[in-house]
Amino acid sequence: MEDKNYFAHSSSYVDDHVVVGDGTKIWHFCHVQAGASLGRNCSLGQNVNVGNNVRIGNGVRIQNNVSIYEGVEIEDNVFCGPSCVFTNVATPRAHFPTNGIYARTLIKEGASLGANCTIICGHTIGRCALIAAGAVVTKDVKDYALMSGVPARQIGWVCECGLRLGDDLKCQCGRVYMLDGECLKKKL
Repeated sequence: MEDKNYFAHSSSYVDDHVVVGDGTKIWHFCHVQAGASLGRNCSLGQNVNVGNNVRIGNGVRIQNNVSIYEGVEIEDNVFCGPSCVFTNVATPRAHFPTNGIYARTLIKEGASLGANCTIICGHTIGRCALIAAGAVVTKDVKDYALMSGVPARQIGWVCECGLRLGDDLKCQCGRVYMLDGECLKKKL
């Protein structure tokens, strides 16, 4: 029996050929499929499915009832709210299988995806972006963007700490940002 430095509840399945980082916790009724890689200190809530060959970084929090399908990559310190949805085929048809060809979706470091939001495949969610609960993302999202609605549209900017920024782009936590064209950047 091999030693493992992570926790997996007895009701969960971790297939062969999976990498799970130290300190990660896999709770009730989860399935981590072959070829998947989970970083250190992640948390998978109840009923999470991690598809074949999915890459998940360190410190990622995935709440209950989330399925992360092949083609999705999640960088470090991302939060996936309860029942958020990922897709991996732009034009799914039952009678025309994809034969393992999936659209790539990238969730960059520090992004937060609200409960019941939907991320349509083939897009990138920027660093520290915040997707509101129930939003449907149909295009790429800029770093630090606050997105809301169906389809999601940008309604503001957020700090790395998650607070919404005012017009002065200064956060209560002390961080200060500036616009560089249409992109937000942190002042050094």
